[in-house]
Amino acid sequence: MDAGQIIFISSQLILGAIAAFLAILLWPKIRDAAWMLVIFGTIVIYIETVYSILKDFGITGEEFMIFGSVPLISLLLSAVRSLFFIAAFAIMIYKQSKHN
Repeated sequence: MDAGQIIFISSQLILGAIAAFLAILLWPKIRDAAWMLVIFGTIVIYIETVYSILKDFGITGEEFMIFGSVPLISLLLSAVRSLFFIAAFAIMIYKQSKHN
C-alpha cells in the first residue's frame, strides 16, 4: 500500500466519522422526518465506507452472500443509503409544495 492509498483511506475514515458523529449528535434535537432520513443516510454512508475498507483489506468475506456477481451487503448498503435520501428529498418537496 502506497502513501496515496493510506491518505485516501484515512481521509475517508476521518471525514466519514466526523459526519456520522455530528449526525448522531443532531439526532435527538431533530423531530423532522426528512432530516432524520438524511441522518440515517449519513450513518449508512459511514457504515458502507468502513465495510468497503474492511473488504479491501480482506477482513470481511463475501462469498456466502452474492447476488449475481455483486455482494449482497454492498448492494443493500448502497440501495438503503439512496432510499433514505430519496425519501428525505421527497418529504422536503412535499412540505414545500404544501406551504405554497
